[in-house]
Amino acid sequence: MTLDEYCALDGVALSELVRRREVEPKMLAELALRAIDAVNPKLNAVIGLTPRETAAALARNQPPVGPMAGVPFLIKDLGASIAGELQEWGSRLCKGHVADADAELTSRFKAAGVVTIGRTNVPEFGDCATTEPVLYGPTHNPWHLGRSPGGSSG
Repeated sequence: MTLDEYCALDGVALSELVRRREVEPKMLAELALRAIDAVNPKLNAVIGLTPRETAAALARNQPPVGPMAGVPFLIKDLGASIAGELQEWGSRLCKGHVADADAELTSRFKAAGVVTIGRTNVPEFGDCATTEPVLYGPTHNPWHLGRSPGGSSG
């Protein structure tokens, strides 16, 4: 699968390819990381990768199980903590905080079979309608880099 082919598919289509064994979850994770490398320098949407969790998710998905088995996934840096991974809530106050347990939502994501590969930028504590935290800087709109993508996560 090429990066262009990957980018043309949504999560449902990717999970179907995994279920039919036409593509391996590891390949999808690698493609997702290549896509991040290609666009994130301009967008600043992904603030960190989770290689330990990615490896654990790939191991859990052998064989692939769950409705979203093998689909690469980014988690917001708010609320849905992953044990042993950074969760900083977009705040300098929480910089370096490592979660000690999975949140219930994270447990459900894992049960669905997603492969978490990183964390997304967020407004500080999710308190703003735009993603412009001091900690990691603003996230830019992919269709117009001078504008905000809005929302509670970049």
